Formats: sequence, C-alpha cells, structure tokens
Amino acid sequence: MKEFWKTIKVYVAPYKKYVAGSVVMNILSAVFNVFSFSLLIPILQILFNVQEKTYEFIPWDNVAAFNDIANNIYYYIGQWIALSGESRVLLTLCLVFCAIVLVKTACYFGAAAVMVPIRTGIVKDMRMEIYDKILSLPLAFFSQERKGDIIARISGDVQEVETSITSTIEMFIKNPILVIIYMAVLFTMSWQLTLFTLVFAPIMIGIMSVVGRHLKAQSLEAQKYWSDTMSQVEETLGGLRIVKAFLAEKKMSSRFDGITEAMRAKNNRVAIRQSSAHPVSEFLGSVMIAIVLWFGGTLILGDSAVIDAPSFMSYMAILYSVIQPIKDFSRAAYGIPKGLASMERINVILEARNNIKEPEHPRKIEGFNEEIRFDHVDFWYEQGGKQILHDVCLTIPKGKNIAIVGASGAGKSTLVDLIPRFYDPTSGSISIDGIDLREASTHDIRALMGNVNQDPILFNDTIFNNIAFGVDNATQEQVEAAARIANAHDFIVEKEHGYQTCIGDRGTLLSGGQRQRISIARAILKNPPILILDEATASLDTESERLVQDAIDKLMHNRTTISIAHRLSTVKKADEIIVMNEGRIVERGRHDELIARNGYYKKLYEMQAL
Repeated sequence: MKEFWKTIKVYVAPYKKYVAGSVVMNILSAVFNVFSFSLLIPILQILFNVQEKTYEFIPWDNVAAFNDIANNIYYYIGQWIALSGESRVLLTLCLVFCAIVLVKTACYFGAAAVMVPIRTGIVKDMRMEIYDKILSLPLAFFSQERKGDIIARISGDVQEVETSITSTIEMFIKNPILVIIYMAVLFTMSWQLTLFTLVFAPIMIGIMSVVGRHLKAQSLEAQKYWSDTMSQVEETLGGLRIVKAFLAEKKMSSRFDGITEAMRAKNNRVAIRQSSAHPVSEFLGSVMIAIVLWFGGTLILGDSAVIDAPSFMSYMAILYSVIQPIKDFSRAAYGIPKGLASMERINVILEARNNIKEPEHPRKIEGFNEEIRFDHVDFWYEQGGKQILHDVCLTIPKGKNIAIVGASGAGKSTLVDLIPRFYDPTSGSISIDGIDLREASTHDIRALMGNVNQDPILFNDTIFNNIAFGVDNATQEQVEAAARIANAHDFIVEKEHGYQTCIGDRGTLLSGGQRQRISIARAILKNPPILILDEATASLDTESERLVQDAIDKLMHNRTTISIAHRLSTVKKADEIIVMNEGRIVERGRHDELIARNGYYKKLYEMQAL
C-alpha cells in the first residue's frame, strides 16, 4: 500500500480543489442520509402505533449532542400529531423523507461529478509524463526496450492504473467520511450494539485482504503478455511486406495465437479471482448483518430493552450503509494490487536513468567557428560489453567535407552519434570550438546540426509540417524556398493539396526519392552550420539518386559536413576520408592518396568495384 499512497500523493496534488469539493459533498451526503434514516423512527412509530415514550423539550441552549436534537424533533412531531392527526403527519413525514433523499442523492452526484476531472486528469498527466520521459531518454535506452512494450505501457498499463487505482480515489475520500459519521450515529443510538458489530468488521476485511494478496503477481504476468502482443503487432505492421513476400502469414498468425492464448489464460485466472470479490464480500456482509440482528433482537426482547424496535430498524438501515463502504474497501484489495502491477511497469520508464547529464551551469555555444575535436575517445554501449571505439583522435575543421568509411560494424554510426551527444564517450572528450560537449547544453549542441539519414524519417503529417519540423513559425515562402533547393517543389505542387498533402505513416505515400528530398528540404530550412549525412542516396534508383545528390550538393555548400559513406564512389570529392576498422581509425586522407597507399581503403574500394 506504500506504493499506492505514493502514487496518489504525486498525481492527486494538482487537483486539491476538486478533492476539497468531494469532501464537502460527501459530508453533506452522509448527513442528509442520517436524517433520512432518522425520519424512519417516527414514521415506523406511527405505522405500528408503538409510541410509548414521551419526549420532553430540551432548550436549544442546552442541546449538546445528536440525541438532544433528535429528542426535540420527536417532541415537535408528537405535538404535531396531537394537533393534526397521525395520517396527515405521516404524509408530511414521507414527503420530507423524499425531499431529504433528493438532496442526499444530489450531493452524492456532486461528489461523483467532481471526481471525474481528477480521474481523467491523472491519466492525462501520467501519459504526458511517460511521453516526455520517452523524449528525454537517451537512444541507448530504446536499444534495450521493444517499441511494442513501450506502447503497451503508455496505453494498456495506464488504462489499468485508471481502472484499478484512480477509480478508488473517490472511495478513499468518500468512505472514511461515511464510516466516521455513520459510526458516530450508531454509537449514539446504541453503544452496546455498535461495539459488538466492531468485533466482526475487522474479520471480514482481513479475509478479503488475504484472498487478494496474490493478485499483483498474476497481474504483472498478464501485463507482460499484453506487451508481447503489442510488440508482435508493431513488428508485423513494420514488416508486413516481408511477411507476405515469404508466405509467412500462417507462421505469424500461429505466433500471435500462442501469445494471445497465454494472455487469455492468465487474464482468466486474474478475472475469476477479482470477480470473487463481490460475492465473498456480499456473503460476509450478510453474515455480519445476521449476527447483529440476532444480538439486537436479544436487546429488544430482553427484560430491560435498551433500544425499541423502530429505533433498531433505523439502526440497521444505517449499519447497512456502513457495510457498503467496507465492501468497497474489500474490492479495492483486488483492484489496487492489479493497478500497482501496472504502475511497476510504468515506473520502468519513469525511473529510467538518463546518462546524458545536463550541466548545472552550461557553457554557451552560440555558433560554430573553428573545429570539432575527438580527443582519445573510447566508447562502450554498456559497461562490460564489447568496446566499440578505441582511442579515436580526430579534428574536423570548419567548412570541411569529411567522409567516414569502413566495413559494417566498424563504428562509423557510433562515432557520428557522439557529435550531437546522443551518447557520451566512455573516456576521452569531444569538443566544439574548445568547449567539451558535456559542459554545454544538448539544446545548444543540436541546434548547430542537421541530419539526413539513409532511411528518411518523416511523420504522418503534411508535407509543409514535415519540412518545417525543426523551425518554429516557418512561413510558406521559406518552406517553398527550401523545397526548391532540395529539388522537391515540382513534385509537391503536382499533389492535389500541394504542401498540405498528408504523406501517411513514415511518408509511405511518397516514393523513396521524394521522401529523401523532403528530409533534405527540412535540413535546408534549419540551415545548420554542421551537417551529418548517412549515405542519403544508397537505396535510390538512378534518376532519384541524381536529383537527391544534386540537392545534397546544394545543402553541403558552405557547411561543415560529416558523412557516413557506404558506397565509396560517393566520397571522391571529400576533403578528407576517415577509414575505420573495428572501432579504430586505420587510414585518413583524400581519395587519390588512399588509393596510392595500397592499404585498407583500396581493398574496400576494389571489393565494391567488382
């Protein structure tokens, strides 16, 4: 329960005014409920003609307890009966009873209504916190997590928290108020009967908590199966072309059936255990009522009756109202552990450690004027794993076109990912104009850079918004100018909606060359002094490659360019070629110089020429 209260404290704090409103409404609801049950006593006395006691008026200055107020009310009712007759008084009392119940139910509705913004607000806040955390986490975190699992946590797990935890907030506000007020009235009516009742209430609650103790572990397993399901759906959607091409529909369907069947079996066990909450609590509550009826009957039928029959019936009505909050607590013994299981999975994201630390007092980088320097850089993706970069020393002067080449797994992408500080070097340092990147803010560092990747990353939005993605308040003229430089304007205006054309998920409604030119236009609009390219023409046909390469040449003009080259024929014009092998720089120089050395670069070049 410590985790539950921690969750409630964190997420309910912004909605204190709604909590206060709920407290007020619940108090009023409980008070009017007590008045409605108190009216049953004179009504029953009139119906069964059992009025034996004569009530004496107590001056209001001397009224000190609930019994004194009830005494005066019954006194006035007795006087009223004497003047107007029992039938008229009975009708009036019934109408007053209906009016009080109407006010009570209105307060009850008000208490429930003010809880709605709390529940919906907590879910929205939780999803925003997870999403913002996802945006802030380093890329290394996502290399260890499945996208489907993350989607499951922000969708299914948050939904489970809403169902199992936020829905109980109202109970924890309302039920203590009801129990305190009702128990105070019950003690006033008959302290002997109430003490006897309190002996059995903890027994019922204890049984319910024991039954629900194992639900949390089962719920964790069920949510894991949900994550597996979402992961396979995400993988299937991403690889649907391959699934169909290799006739693997039945194989994928069989895998999905296995996962969903395991989830169904686990959910069955969880649901059956959870659904037992109501009948078990109903049975235990009925047993408690039966025991109280027996004991109360002995108090009425005894020689020295301490409570009359109408008062006892009113007492039982109020007691039954106490039983319901206790049943709610028992059902929470099932729901809360299930929600906490989901909260544990959510906390894997929320409590994930970000290794990219922002400096407390960052040094300002206002532009790029001199050079990027790698000084004896080593890098491991994780402690104890394989070393990716070994003692890399490299200087990239402003305005130069630097190409990085090497076999797959040589460390090219890792080296480039260190520049925008997607990762920090394990040892050594990287600096821009003499400022260590770890001493500057990531915002300032990345503001200097633009990226064009081999697989262009576009969003399910309009062409305009994709080009203007990295620039606030970009105008139509600026976007069109960037598109013209990127050789994209002509095909854009041929679309039915021009720049307002939606391009589908990851730009699937465009061809490969069109997607690449959109991503180049995005980089042109940002106008960064440092450009990072990852072989932007590698997967294009000849005509698209010509258009894209022309756009890249325009983009590279007067910029410092660092490009990962998979095809060595594209790096002949580079000012310097960095040749990497197994995480080390093994050669460097211009194309002709490296060919003349007859070393590793020439070997790679000749292998591609075959």
